Amino acid sequence: MNATAPEQKTLGDGHDIGSAFDDFMRAFESFKETNDDRLNQLERRTSADVVTDDKLKRIDKALDDHKRIVDDLVHKSTRPMVGGTRQRSGEELQHKAAFNAYVRKGDASSLLDLESKALSISVDADGGYLVPEETERVVNSSLRDISPLRGICGVQQVSGSTYKKPYSTAAAGASWVGEAAERAEADPPTLSELIFPSMELYAMPAATQALLDDAVVDIDQWIADEVRIAFAEQEGTAFVTGNGATQPQGILTYTTVANSGRSSGEETIGYVSTGADGGFATDDPADILIDMVYALKSGYRSNAYFVMNRATQAVVRKMKDADGNYIWQPGFAPGQSPSLMGFPIAESEDMPDLGADSKSIAFGDFRRGYLIVDRVGIRVLRDPYSSKPYVLFYTTKRVGGGVQDFDAIKLLNFG
Repeated sequence: MNATAPEQKTLGDGHDIGSAFDDFMRAFESFKETNDDRLNQLERRTSADVVTDDKLKRIDKALDDHKRIVDDLVHKSTRPMVGGTRQRSGEELQHKAAFNAYVRKGDASSLLDLESKALSISVDADGGYLVPEETERVVNSSLRDISPLRGICGVQQVSGSTYKKPYSTAAAGASWVGEAAERAEADPPTLSELIFPSMELYAMPAATQALLDDAVVDIDQWIADEVRIAFAEQEGTAFVTGNGATQPQGILTYTTVANSGRSSGEETIGYVSTGADGGFATDDPADILIDMVYALKSGYRSNAYFVMNRATQAVVRKMKDADGNYIWQPGFAPGQSPSLMGFPIAESEDMPDLGADSKSIAFGDFRRGYLIVDRVGIRVLRDPYSSKPYVLFYTTKRVGGGVQDFDAIKLLNFG
């Protein structure tokens, strides 16, 4: 095998998914071959050859580049189009026509009539008018594809500004009893409440009047394409590091304790430490990942994911288990997540790089552990005045989030 082929190959937009995935798999084989050479050198002497280290870094970067191309192609191939082939009702067609008139010409009269008939207020606290339902579906579907945590977390739609979820801080009384024996009165459960307020997220795409006057341009699709990336990036950051005041509360902003979940009513996330500041222990570094997996209760492991950024993946990608097998494996098909010790990886660039006492890897059942709250409705306010000659579209959606089951998520502390 020519180990340098993947890093020398010029990549272009003309790749189809199949050939791009083949390039990725060839890059991974070259990576393993070069890393094995590096490890053999370390066994024979105290350090690896500089040329080998440099070659490994270049192939490692090529591996990431190939994966990015495959992911982009998969996303493009599955991106939903506004409308599609679904049969639309008369009300939906009427809303689409009214929304087009508002966006293109600023004529809000038809939208006012529609929202008045629906017994809603034409301009609420967020301002603007609701986009057609099919446009909202396209944006939300795209968010699931682009935002790594939204794709693996629980999602709850609400019509109000806040979602409240009760939970039991002490189990209801229970005991065994004979079929005909008298039943003692059971103690009721002790309940508390988790509150998830929805926060305002906005984007402000700009268009020229020439674009708006072009009848060929699908304005609904244009708005969806303009805001979905901006929304996904902001959401992804908030679900990891959000402050819980003006943003959803991120998983890294909760109080953390050594390998523990909720205890005595406290809302804490447990962590396992590597024992080395800013890195893995030098002896059997993969062992701490095994400890992390088994720090999670068995009921959560069947649907568990690892969450980390690309730089951290580059570190764990070099690790082997006791039998000499690589613990990181690529997906077996385009669009499939890579895995670590058999568990899929969700790649989030908002997770921190390795550093002293950084919590750079999360592991758990995020569908049970973290709840994303979407308020129904995306609104658009047309602004032709603030940035002439451009027309701005102040587009808002409301989203909240936070941990709902503190036993379902564990963190790896690099310290």
